Amino acid sequence: MNLTEATDRIKQKMARAGHIKARVKFDFGDDGVVFADTKADPPVLNNEDQDADATLICSLGTFEGFLNGSLDPTIAFMTGKLKVKGSMGLAMKLNSILED
Repeated sequence: MNLTEATDRIKQKMARAGHIKARVKFDFGDDGVVFADTKADPPVLNNEDQDADATLICSLGTFEGFLNGSLDPTIAFMTGKLKVKGSMGLAMKLNSILED
């Protein structure tokens, strides 16, 4: 998976998460970031490194595991493959969206 594919998948997932009004950043290290602002109208999704309510930090490979169901985000967090900065409550809401 590359950053463009990750951005497209996040766009699809966030489109079904209209109940979540937040600024979220997915930080893939040297591979780049995906920023989603669902507080904005219309929602913003780009690859700019902006301030967020919650930032999920992992590799693109780990993120792909979340999407295809081979890796549980909670297990990834407990084993250090996923780090969270900011709102843990928001991160938990994103967990269900990513696995959906």
